[in-house]
Amino acid sequence: MTDALPPCPECGSVLAYEMDALLCCPECGHEWSPAAAAASASADTDAAQVRDSVGNVLADGDTVTVIKDLKLKGSSTVVKVGTKVRGIRLVDGDHDIDCRIPGVGQIGLKSQFVKKVVE
Repeated sequence: MTDALPPCPECGSVLAYEMDALLCCPECGHEWSPAAAAASASADTDAAQVRDSVGNVLADGDTVTVIKDLKLKGSSTVVKVGTKVRGIRLVDGDHDIDCRIPGVGQIGLKSQFVKKVVE
């Protein structure tokens, strides 16, 4: 065999084999087409992009503004609308932006509450 087959999308087994036009997993019995495996791989790269509230793609180091008053849990501090945040860092998780806001400190923001500043 010259080319390696992709692992099973259901159980992750590397023992997949070809049967006619399908790929099969001997461990869980799942069958899938190679085209579906390629399409799901490209969908994963699209899903990995973090977008702001209007759909702009965000990247590390971007500048964003807050579009809604955000109450900070555990304190009476509020991050006001229009607060500009410079040099964001994208992370995995519920809050996908780590940043430092002047006067507040280091916090995590959700991308749905910010808008990218085009400079």
